Amino acid sequence: MGKAIISNNIRRLRFFASEMTQQDLADKTGVSRQTIVAIENGKYFPTLELAFRIALVFQVPLNEVFSFELAPEMEKKSREK
Repeated sequence: MGKAIISNNIRRLRFFASEMTQQDLADKTGVSRQTIVAIENGKYFPTLELAFRIALVFQVPLNEVFSFELAPEMEKKSREK
């Protein structure tokens, strides 16, 4: 299977959560601030457990924190099958 695009809304969610800092989120989820930075910047994808913990902190469904899309060329191939 080809490339997928995974994005997140963590920065926006932090802003709307009384401008929560990256360190606050890190403390609440049990990871380092650097891990939160890497996730926000799309350089690291969290484990499923961490993704759920982040969603729980913001009290939103997982799909409001993370989104998954197939790259355009993969969508076309999927429809052709």
